[in-house]
Amino acid sequence: MAYSKFTYDKVEQELGIYFDSAHLFQGTLPEVPIDEWLIKTLEMGKPFATLSEKARSENLVHPILMYLCSYNKYQFSVYSGVDLNLDTERDLNGECDFILAKGEPNPRLNVPLFCMIEAKDQDIKKAVPQCVAQLCGARLHNEKRGNHFPFLYGCVTTGETWCFLKLVEKTCYIDVDRYYHLQLPALLGVLQTIVDVYK
Repeated sequence: MAYSKFTYDKVEQELGIYFDSAHLFQGTLPEVPIDEWLIKTLEMGKPFATLSEKARSENLVHPILMYLCSYNKYQFSVYSGVDLNLDTERDLNGECDFILAKGEPNPRLNVPLFCMIEAKDQDIKKAVPQCVAQLCGARLHNEKRGNHFPFLYGCVTTGETWCFLKLVEKTCYIDVDRYYHLQLPALLGVLQTIVDVYK
């Protein structure tokens, strides 16, 4: 998978993206009501989440994203394991763990707004460049279809810990704050803040 080839140096040298840190979500976060389904689903999945990265993805990450889409009446869709192949010469190709895209579920990838990857070996820092490369791929995908956004969000997660990114032109801002799946109000508030930007 070519996206996985990216390191911090490769992102800077080949994509011209530089890194900075910031508090991305300041102020009061939106309140997203949490229903019993999500709580029970995460509780049931927790014992299996330690078995593999795929298991963490299925049992901790996917239910949260699905709930977010349902809460927003499917104005957004979750794509899992979809290819985002834009430019093989620049290594902007490969599979994405999750993409949040505008529009109802559709076999064809709509407008990607948010890319998320699972941190391999629980190493969030190492996975950040790969996520940035996927965001560059998503931006290129959108621009080729006439959809221009001033910024895109991304996330690297272990399943338990979530680190958010914001790609603005030639700078990727890494959130200095971390969010956790056991703190659902804050985590869902951040995710809702992101989707609210694109409504």
